[in-house]
Amino acid sequence: MIESWFAIIVGLIFLVWSADRFVMGASATAQNLGVSPLIIGMIIVGFGTSAPEIFVGAIAAIGGNSTMAVGNALGSNIANIGLVVGLAALITPLTIESNILKREFPLLFVVTAAAYLVMSDNTLSRMDGILLLVGTAAMVGWLFKLSTSDNPKDPLETEFESELPERMSTGRGLLWTLLGLIILVASSHTLVWGAVNVAKAFGVSEFIIGLTIIAIGTSLPEVAVSITAALKKEHDIVIGNIIGSNMFNLLAVLGVASTIQPSTLQPEVLNRDFLVMAVLTLGLFVMGYGFKGKGRINRFEASLLLCAYFGYLYWLYTTLNSVE
Repeated sequence: MIESWFAIIVGLIFLVWSADRFVMGASATAQNLGVSPLIIGMIIVGFGTSAPEIFVGAIAAIGGNSTMAVGNALGSNIANIGLVVGLAALITPLTIESNILKREFPLLFVVTAAAYLVMSDNTLSRMDGILLLVGTAAMVGWLFKLSTSDNPKDPLETEFESELPERMSTGRGLLWTLLGLIILVASSHTLVWGAVNVAKAFGVSEFIIGLTIIAIGTSLPEVAVSITAALKKEHDIVIGNIIGSNMFNLLAVLGVASTIQPSTLQPEVLNRDFLVMAVLTLGLFVMGYGFKGKGRINRFEASLLLCAYFGYLYWLYTTLNSVE
């Protein structure tokens, strides 16, 4: 048991570190190739902060634990809104000015609805996975088009420019990208091995482990990015990072895992976990959209998000106890 917990802790540490190195290397390489800061921020960073969930989901599915990947995707989205946005807005109220984000919100709803449709029969087949991966490609294409449109400079672009890594050679950038990928794979394997053993020892499902321990761990890159951005008053990055990460989680993470191995879901996945995720997504929209101007998430609303997240964890705890 000690070895399993050690594997989880070490796996999470190297997962977060390698995801950061991967994003740094990929961003620097793209910058050297003349890619705009907006594309780097919206696509490369968005994918990079979801890389832990993608690799953990793939390794879990290869090992026959695809429900862990589903739990990781849904749990990470719940943590991103309830825990990450809640913490960031509690540190400093978030003011959302970006028109690009206002155009991303509807896409997040479309992605959420699409994920619900493919999961509505309580299964994720290989065809569902392929459709989700096609959706991932379509989403990336839409984000690329949005980030290259000839609109006046958006506040989000200015914030991304200030967050670009220091200039490094293309060779060094590629090296960090490759090294980050290799360690992502190795740390994902270590984390999944430990998590499966812990799940068996405590007699809980791999889905629940993915929904809680792994989801919180793989959301740590979002925590780091969001809190740092909040302290720097780069509020649009906080929300943009969460929207992008949540879309990648629902499309890429579920798509990769179910393409590798189809999974059968328990009814509570939709009735409890997906429902909580959808309600939090709607809450984020109501708080942050700004129907008559700038959006704003104040400390009171941040407290509501945090209470909702910990209330959800308590709901899971009581559910598990009632089953026992």
